[in-house]
Amino acid sequence: MYARDHALIATPIGAIRVEGHDGHLTRIALGGDGPPASGTDPAVRAAVDQLRAYFAGDLKRFDLRLAPAASARGGMLRDGLIAVGYGETLSYGELARRTGSGPRAIGQLCARNPYPLVVPCHRVVAAGGALGSYSAGDGPATKQWLLDHERRFR
Repeated sequence: MYARDHALIATPIGAIRVEGHDGHLTRIALGGDGPPASGTDPAVRAAVDQLRAYFAGDLKRFDLRLAPAASARGGMLRDGLIAVGYGETLSYGELARRTGSGPRAIGQLCARNPYPLVVPCHRVVAAGGALGSYSAGDGPATKQWLLDHERRFR
């Protein structure tokens, strides 16, 4: 078992915990307790810097080394989600069509996303543009805040 490095930072949507090991991120969690920490792993430090720039409105696309997806298909779906542009939204069905998948698989991808914000599941909405669910932070309220934030700095 390896020890993960971590950072805990304050953001406008609450604390965010960033975990990494050996130069790649392993998890980002919206929420967390404890004193602020900046981390020492290069991937953790880069994520902290990029998250701060994102919340300042200065970063539109993350460039971070993520742990490999569990499967090639999972990696392809994750890449499809990352391709949804800053300030844009896409329905589960449309993202499924673009990735050759099904809406249910996209919903599961979003629900199990270990990298909220970096892998922008908040940009996936229900059919007709309804907000839909969000499994991170305070749920749909956090999702709405993130979408409003991106539209403000678009």
